[in-house]
Amino acid sequence: MSKFTPEQAVAVIEIQQLINEWSYELDVNNGINIASLITEDCSYLVRGGVRTSRDAVAQFYKERLEGYAATPEGAPIHRHMLANLRVSFTGADAAAIGFSLLYFSTLGMKAGTDHADPASAADVRMDVRRDAGGEWRIAKFDSNMTFRRVLA
Repeated sequence: MSKFTPEQAVAVIEIQQLINEWSYELDVNNGINIASLITEDCSYLVRGGVRTSRDAVAQFYKERLEGYAATPEGAPIHRHMLANLRVSFTGADAAAIGFSLLYFSTLGMKAGTDHADPASAADVRMDVRRDAGGEWRIAKFDSNMTFRRVLA
């Protein structure tokens, strides 16, 4: 059982909110405004490649949305469901976190409400840091897919 100081307990809530904001940003805006949630030197592993700056991560999401929008189905609807957040402080202003992610997407399908199966499940690992202004930001993102839906 983890034991936190009162300051760490508040930080856990702030970190959970950061991860909820990250998920919401991906779901609602397709990651277009992700830059506000990550550090300038963020290391972000996505689609088999590492993006190593805030600008590179923002560019990835911009290009991804443009690619989605150019398909016959258009930009998909995404929903991330998060569970089992674990926080391990590595310093006063740094933590390693992990959580389970269940991802739903209409990618490759006509958008609508008739989708019930998740696109994937993943184990996510992040490092987060508190910046000079006291805000927690994502410094590193990595995950491994546990399950994925295969489109016919």
